[in-house]
Amino acid sequence: MSGIDTVTKIIAKVLEIVHWVASALMGASAVCAFAAPHLLHYLVGFEPSGSTVVLETYGFEVITPVLDGVPDMTVYGLFAAGSTVILILMAMVFRNLSLILKKSAETTPFQKDNVRMLKEIGIFSIAVPVIGWIMGFVIQLAAGFDSVEISNSMSGFIMGILVLCLTQFFAHGMELEDDVEGLL
Repeated sequence: MSGIDTVTKIIAKVLEIVHWVASALMGASAVCAFAAPHLLHYLVGFEPSGSTVVLETYGFEVITPVLDGVPDMTVYGLFAAGSTVILILMAMVFRNLSLILKKSAETTPFQKDNVRMLKEIGIFSIAVPVIGWIMGFVIQLAAGFDSVEISNSMSGFIMGILVLCLTQFFAHGMELEDDVEGLL
């Protein structure tokens, strides 16, 4: 395994763990926003100055007014719930990347499991902005369309489509390797 493979494998595993921890904290933050909003300041620090707060996770952005130093807890709780799902999806992306690197270390990357995991990475990447759109709509329904601003990044779609195209090349490479092995 070359140096870049080792570094990438380590970074992918670290990012997977960071995303799992972040998703757990964000999930706790979502529960806290609804069940015990007075405890939320132990998990999240909000700037008391300004009239709005910007909440953002992987391109899913919500701008909401701040009242008495805290944002609307319904908006924050729904944002945190959506962000939890997004962070879980990204943890799965890094998990699959780590597994692909691990499975390909001593052999060819053109394996059935690698093709499946690469396809999952594409699907997870596309699901990130979809979750953002769904949760944005839910937030606007709950808080009112005029009281919050929602935006979503298209980068997850673009990355997902590129990865799904790459998956086709890996599937074709796997078929070619099978054909060559059949000839030998």
